[in-house]
Amino acid sequence: MRTRHLVGAAVAALAVPLTVALPAQSHGYVSTPPSRAALCGAGTVTDCGAIRWEPQSVEGSKGFPGAGPADGTICAGGNSRFAELDDPRGGAWPTTKVAAGQRLTFTWKFTARHATANFKYYLTKAGYNAGQKVTRAGLELTPFLTVPYNGTQVPSTLSHTATIPSGRTGHQVVVAVWEIADTGNAFYSCTDVLF
Repeated sequence: MRTRHLVGAAVAALAVPLTVALPAQSHGYVSTPPSRAALCGAGTVTDCGAIRWEPQSVEGSKGFPGAGPADGTICAGGNSRFAELDDPRGGAWPTTKVAAGQRLTFTWKFTARHATANFKYYLTKAGYNAGQKVTRAGLELTPFLTVPYNGTQVPSTLSHTATIPSGRTGHQVVVAVWEIADTGNAFYSCTDVLF
């Protein structure tokens, strides 16, 4: 009887540090217009791998574009588990139709409400080839929208409205970055648009 109590106490003592040490497994993504992660999560796009079950988990290092995910891994936040998000699929990702000068609202869905530094939105350059992976060379590195959040915690959903830049035609990609205030990480969300 005493042995059973000692084993139970040992298991409980080991379980406490493990549960404290495990990070949160969910965070946030752009739900509308649908990001690649949202399309995979909804089952609209198939062969998405693990992102199908956790579209909110595209987390990588912050500091983009000077730091953060390597070129060609930006849409997956540098996380090889979600490499399907970086696959251009021959330019066949579903797109949202937009026009230069249009006001477009981006809505984030959050499953963990972190203290936030800011949100930044980047657009691929004129002449971007939708059959290629997203790289810094293919992006305008000045965001077309920056929303400071000054360490405030986000609600469960949040929307930002931006004016779509001009000088683009065809299939382009918006890279949205949500920088966390109190960690070294950010969340990356790529949305395909068609001018």
